[in-house]
Amino acid sequence: MPAIRQSVLSPCPVRVHLSSRTPRWSKHAGVSTSLTVEASGPGTGDVELRADGLPTLRSASPIPFDGPGDRWSPETLLVAAVGDCLILTFRAVARASGFAWTSLECDVTGTLDRIERTTRFVGFDVRARLQVPRGTDPDRARQVLEKAERSCLISNSLSGAIHLIPTIEVAAEPVSELTTVD
Repeated sequence: MPAIRQSVLSPCPVRVHLSSRTPRWSKHAGVSTSLTVEASGPGTGDVELRADGLPTLRSASPIPFDGPGDRWSPETLLVAAVGDCLILTFRAVARASGFAWTSLECDVTGTLDRIERTTRFVGFDVRARLQVPRGTDPDRARQVLEKAERSCLISNSLSGAIHLIPTIEVAAEPVSELTTVD
């Protein structure tokens, strides 16, 4: 007879270890990269998230899951990570492509659904508004943005579908006022 595992809730910290083995990262070619985050909390109230060198972040359940709704939650952090990663990845892709741009804003909506008695994110609508300088080819801007979405570590780690909804706006500012990333 197989052993029965019991799950016991306790106020002990939970250690979350994230590991990525992607040799395609040129800076870490062939080397495993890992990130460690500590999450801890009592039976009720906030959960504290800690990582070396970062300020402590408090989170709680969102209103739909009986939370207060006035703090970041695991759900809002995940949805925010999709937009945040797209912008950071876009910066790298644009720099490597020599692509000039002025700003990028992302509004991300994550859709939760219950499938086979499990609630999970089933999709993310990413409304990306990219501003480019006068004279920029909007088709090239869209291609660079789409490449960034395909390269995004967070999007590539999720099972929910990512729907990029790009808007390209040609700005009136001269090239001298472009956003630069050092």
